[in-house]
Amino acid sequence: MNITINDKEYDSETFTDEQKYLVRQLQALDQKKSNILFELDQVEASKIVFVEKLTSSLKEEEEE
Repeated sequence: MNITINDKEYDSETFTDEQKYLVRQLQALDQKKSNILFELDQVEASKIVFVEKLTSSLKEEEEE
């Protein structure tokens, strides 16, 4: 399997065990980053909902 690193292609079949381990670490970090960004989208959407609820609640109090 070929892997591109810094615009250079490498044959991962020729990698040492340490190099294969480092590739797996990088793949795991990419997956972790993706998961964090997914969760951040959820947090940001939830924050919008809570701000809207608070704003609505404050308007109701002002109208009373």
